[in-house]
This record gives sequence, C-alpha cells and structure tokens, in this order.
Amino acid sequence: MLTVHRLTLDEALTILQAAEKEAERIGVKETICVADDGGHAIALHRMTGARLTGVDIATAKAFTAAGHERATHLFNEPPNGPALPGNEAFGINQMHPGKFATFVGGFPLVYNGNVVGGVGISGGNGEQDKAVGAAALKAFEESVAD
Repeated sequence: MLTVHRLTLDEALTILQAAEKEAERIGVKETICVADDGGHAIALHRMTGARLTGVDIATAKAFTAAGHERATHLFNEPPNGPALPGNEAFGINQMHPGKFATFVGGFPLVYNGNVVGGVGISGGNGEQDKAVGAAALKAFEESVAD
C-alpha cells in the first residue's frame, strides 16, 4: 500500500496568506491559487484590483506545476526548455487547452519527495511572480517541517 499525503485547506490558506503578504509588500496585485496533487483548486484568492484574467491564469499555473512536478517557467527556459520550438514538448500546452501554463508563476509543492500540489501566481511580472511564489513555498515548507 502507498501512503498518500494531501494538502489541507488550512495549509492551503497558510500558503495563500504568505503569498498575499509578499505581494502587498512588493506592491503588486496578484491572484493566487493553491491546488491539490490533481491540479484542482483548494484555495483561490484574487486580491482587490488584480486582473480578471488572473483567476484562470493562476489556476492553470497551479495545475501545470502539480501535474508536471516542476516550476512552469522551466518549460521555456533556454536553451533546453522542453516546450521551446524544436524541443520534445513543444506544443504541450495544446494538450490541455486553457489549463496548461508554460511561463513564470507556477510552483510544485513537494513533501517527502512527492508533489502534493501546486501554487499558481498571476498578476505581476516574472520577477514579482517568482518572489510571491518563493514566499508561498517558504510558508508551505515551514508548515510541514517535522
């Protein structure tokens, strides 16, 4: 039998709150989605004034990070990003139209070597989304530390 760890709503809210705090600190209006290991949203928050499109984008980033067990920006990072033209996964985003993101802002949540979910950040530029994602990951790691 396999032991499976699952994110709780409380853990998802801790991640979301840490991300929002960092977004406020750096002055960016973000949408934050925390998804389970199946890529389904557990917690979703669109900060006041954040773009309407952020809901779908953050959700897609969380789905991709959870489902592919990697940060979304790695798909297009030169020179070997698998989703770059000429590489093996070029066009992968067409396999799940509207749900698969290959740009900055999606990060897997890893516990005991297993992906238990993903967090998606949308609303800032790449560096801002990475900073907010780093705060989310730090909060997650602290919440599950033994």
